[in-house]
Amino acid sequence: MKIAFTTTDKGWDAQVDTRFGRAIGFFMYSEDSQTEYYVSNEQNVKALHGAGVQTAQSIINLKVNVLVTGNMGPRAFQILNSAGIKMYLAEENLTVREAYEAFKKNKLKEISRPNVTGHWM
Repeated sequence: MKIAFTTTDKGWDAQVDTRFGRAIGFFMYSEDSQTEYYVSNEQNVKALHGAGVQTAQSIINLKVNVLVTGNMGPRAFQILNSAGIKMYLAEENLTVREAYEAFKKNKLKEISRPNVTGHWM
């Protein structure tokens, strides 16, 4: 299983970025091969529009199975959901390591659908 975390920096001790489309980058971890790497999202950080959709396509291209992130727009959600990617909500001030541990213990809330006010259900 390949897991992507939106992050503000590289490594397990980086903070999870609670923004999706304008996240600084992604910490990628493959449980199967136990490999990790960082992917920059710099091209979307200052995008005028469409950052979420473009970032969603990047996640799909990276062949991710699970995404741990924060706020996400409904279009990005729909794209990732259609691709079969499971999404989980990370709280502020978590490191990637803490978010991974919470995910493994089933303590992160799965993002199942946005409601009309933009809050996740």
